[in-house]
Amino acid sequence: MVRKGGGDLGGRRSTIRDVAARAGVSASTVSRVLGGVYPVSTRTRARVQRAVRELDYVADAHAKAVAGAGTPALALVLDDITGPSFAHMARGVEREAARLGHLCLVCSTDGDTGHELGFIEMMRAQRAAAVILVGGAVDSPEYRRRMARVADSLASAGSRLVLCGRPPLAPGTPVTVIEYDNENGAFALCAHVLAQGHRRVLFLGGSPENTAAQGRERGYLAAHRARGIEPDPALRLSGDFTRDSGHRLLRRALDQGLAFTAVMAATDMVAAGALTALHEAGLSVPGDVSLAGYDDIPFARDLHPPLTTVHVPYEQLGRLAVRTSLGRTPDAPDEHLLLGTHVVIRDSVAPPAGAPL
Repeated sequence: MVRKGGGDLGGRRSTIRDVAARAGVSASTVSRVLGGVYPVSTRTRARVQRAVRELDYVADAHAKAVAGAGTPALALVLDDITGPSFAHMARGVEREAARLGHLCLVCSTDGDTGHELGFIEMMRAQRAAAVILVGGAVDSPEYRRRMARVADSLASAGSRLVLCGRPPLAPGTPVTVIEYDNENGAFALCAHVLAQGHRRVLFLGGSPENTAAQGRERGYLAAHRARGIEPDPALRLSGDFTRDSGHRLLRRALDQGLAFTAVMAATDMVAAGALTALHEAGLSVPGDVSLAGYDDIPFARDLHPPLTTVHVPYEQLGRLAVRTSLGRTPDAPDEHLLLGTHVVIRDSVAPPAGAPL
């Protein structure tokens, strides 16, 4: 019979001894089941897990993970948890961590390096199983030195540093790097736009220092040059990866009288802002101007028209970050994985107006 009130036993919280008594096993057997390290029979494991649920002992197990005891937690550090692509990566991390019995802690830094380092140090002190850093960064000697120190520090405490979408470090550094192919994804997307007959493609990029933004701009340039076209520098505008940036940059291009028949945005959020600006100017997509994005976040298919974009497997990337970090010893040498991307063709790109069919 399940006692009402979850783990409350006569005014106190349930303990590991209560779980052991309910399951008819020893406290050490309960510890082995919760830790998932030592072999336990399927029948015994089921009895312990049922007792844990009935007594609501899982809350205490999580508390021990936060405190650095029991199963170590995983930490996910990102710039902005409200960004759709970051949110999907966080979902992958959280789901895989839960599947493997780990608590996942999330820190949003808003790009503050000091905040990021402070949280990493806290996770090192708590002996987190891994610290996963997400998102592009400014690739500089100072960045590489700082991240190398972080990787060594975490490894010394039994933790593993995982960089997702960030620049790799020097060979031999105890770090796992998981990237997606920004440049080739952008190359394929821009090649598709150019194949429709467009020759003046406006590029709405991110911060020039951001490595993800750099890769996507390189792909844009390489696709032009592969067709023998030298893109007009005036058609490359920089901002950030937000909807407001796309709206602002597109309005600026229109105000400046730039001539273009297509727009390639560095993210789907940038494309959404550009789409609004085009509609406000009385321009139709793709009738007057074609539009393409990058990321393939869920609402891209619900825009009007549905957005042609590059699919990035963000949730898969998050799951892979967890599996690889837990499958490596903390001081193992560097590991570098690259995930592919592909173009998703929808209705927002068409031949330029007046082009022969």
